[in-house]
Amino acid sequence: MPVPPAPTAPAALLPDRPRVTELRLSAFAGHRRAVLRFGPLTVLAGPSGCGKTTALRAYEALARLGGGARLDAAFPDPAACVPERARPDAQHRRGFRIGCTADGTEGPVHLDVAVQAEPELRIVGERLTADGVVLLQTALRDPGRRAVQAAWHTAGSAPVTRAPLPDDRLGTPLLPLRVAGKTDGQRRVLAAAEQMVVALRSVFSCDPRPGRMREPVPSGSGRLLGGCDNLADVLWRTRTECGRRHAQFVAAVRAGCAGSVADVLAEPAAGGVVSALLDRGDGVRTGLARLGYGELRYLALALLLFTGPGVLEVDPAGEVPAALQTLTVLADGFDRGLDARQREELLRVAARMCDRGHIRLVAAVADASWAAGTDGVTVVHLDP
Repeated sequence: MPVPPAPTAPAALLPDRPRVTELRLSAFAGHRRAVLRFGPLTVLAGPSGCGKTTALRAYEALARLGGGARLDAAFPDPAACVPERARPDAQHRRGFRIGCTADGTEGPVHLDVAVQAEPELRIVGERLTADGVVLLQTALRDPGRRAVQAAWHTAGSAPVTRAPLPDDRLGTPLLPLRVAGKTDGQRRVLAAAEQMVVALRSVFSCDPRPGRMREPVPSGSGRLLGGCDNLADVLWRTRTECGRRHAQFVAAVRAGCAGSVADVLAEPAAGGVVSALLDRGDGVRTGLARLGYGELRYLALALLLFTGPGVLEVDPAGEVPAALQTLTVLADGFDRGLDARQREELLRVAARMCDRGHIRLVAAVADASWAAGTDGVTVVHLDP
């Protein structure tokens, strides 16, 4: 898959792509009634223990559910998502509640989900709304059945249509299989569901692990993994596919790494492996094994921002044109190991790429004082 060319139109002139603009953690782990609002480039800031990582995990879990994943795959440790002081009810049930808002051509569409974590994991309630109209609502009526009762807006001879849906998957992505689209109400339900699903599906979680980036890696698909372990393999691909973006990437590396940098190379070696190195421009080549922890994280995050959706290990909505999709990158510990020069340069790169509209970034940092004055950055402060 070729690397898409860098867009030139500002975000304001691009199609109104579906995107998540709000995350609601009504009762999720340490969050109670938390509302996090996102711009194209959002920084979640706060001390250790304030819930930055928890918020990113909640976002990622919703994204996986929006892509059709089972509940146990989205929440592998559901008990950890239950608020610590939540008391079980008379049936010994405990759970959590999360939601989000997706903006797009249909306007703001809201999704709220109630999940039972104990004694068994299941969705017990889901609501999809737009303009104050409930488009889909589900509820667990019979605890003995592995299904929820769903009702969706019809606005025809009957105001709603009722049918059972599974209790281990989100109902919103299933609506295109159930709703005929014959009435205006049904078409409205389908449009809202599609907007929500497209906004959620294209999410890439990233937290570079320098310890796994120093050695040669097997050549493979050239799609960047969440830990950036296969950075050398991705460089081997991207360097030849888009010269302009590679030149921009090299300029960013030059600004953030010690010593001179003329190029960033990837070379194949015996055994089907590939190594990455910095060309110093004077005949010296520095392998990644010689770079520091912060330099490797900086290099990986810069590559991530410049490569774009076509090179990241994500599952975008294939039935939706690329021009209508925006990839959202969730970066935990964005500033971990970086010095002031590196984090400020990365933020400039991120602001430029997010302004073009093909990528959005939600980054967690310990302190956002260095980012607050940058144009286009939304800072969300979390309290412990």
